[in-house]
Amino acid sequence: MSVVRYRRVLAAFFRNALVREMSFRGNFFITLITRGFWFAVQIMLFDLIYRRVPQINDWSRAEYFGFMATGMLVNSIVEACFMPNCARFSELIRTGDLDFVLLKPIDTQFLVSLEKLELSMVSQMAFALGLLGYSVVQAGRPVEAVAVILYLLLVAAAVTFFYSLMIGLASLSIFFGRNQGLLDFWFYVTIFARYPSSIYSGSPTGEVVRFVFSYVLPILLVVTVPARVLLGKTLEPSWLVAITLLAAGTTFVAARAVFLGSLRHYRSASS
Repeated sequence: MSVVRYRRVLAAFFRNALVREMSFRGNFFITLITRGFWFAVQIMLFDLIYRRVPQINDWSRAEYFGFMATGMLVNSIVEACFMPNCARFSELIRTGDLDFVLLKPIDTQFLVSLEKLELSMVSQMAFALGLLGYSVVQAGRPVEAVAVILYLLLVAAAVTFFYSLMIGLASLSIFFGRNQGLLDFWFYVTIFARYPSSIYSGSPTGEVVRFVFSYVLPILLVVTVPARVLLGKTLEPSWLVAITLLAAGTTFVAARAVFLGSLRHYRSASS
């Protein structure tokens, strides 16, 4: 199938999601309000903290808001595009609907990953971009075009990494029957990405956590590195950008292999 056809399929997914959301406008607007309230609470919490201290580790108030905005942006893209689909993958297996997915003339992983879009997360994307712009202005450092391009590339790498982790865990439900526990594991692990990697330094336990989640399962790097690049903060060591991009690519290849390998062990509902 050509790239143009994939674009048409993705456009059809978007139209279906829009029709679904507009069919239940009340729920859609309540979700938007809820997202806005959650965003405001997060801003108020850290604003109160920074009224007491000038900076946390090497992050000032404006810089930390830039990091927070980056994390929110990545999270909103993942939740809008991939989380609803990965969460229901076990249901496709249990009900036998995966049989019909496999019969369609399109890449199975593409269809499983993007069929259902959560458009209400667009509001969180807008909030994140607004906060990011505010933090850049408040930081007072000039932002070069190269830094913006690299930031966008690193955000794409972060989305790829989290998606790969999620689809890899979801595909294991072929062996376990349900993937709720696996998705809970994904949530628990990604909690560490809510804070910059330097926050975990200063104690032996913190250094172990920092090393494991920076170089073994680099969930800290994929959010911290793009924020530091855009805000002009020093990267130590300087090759962390390359490590972040390599981690995203490697994780995607591994998740693709796990997904295809899991499908080879799938037994249809009729067998």
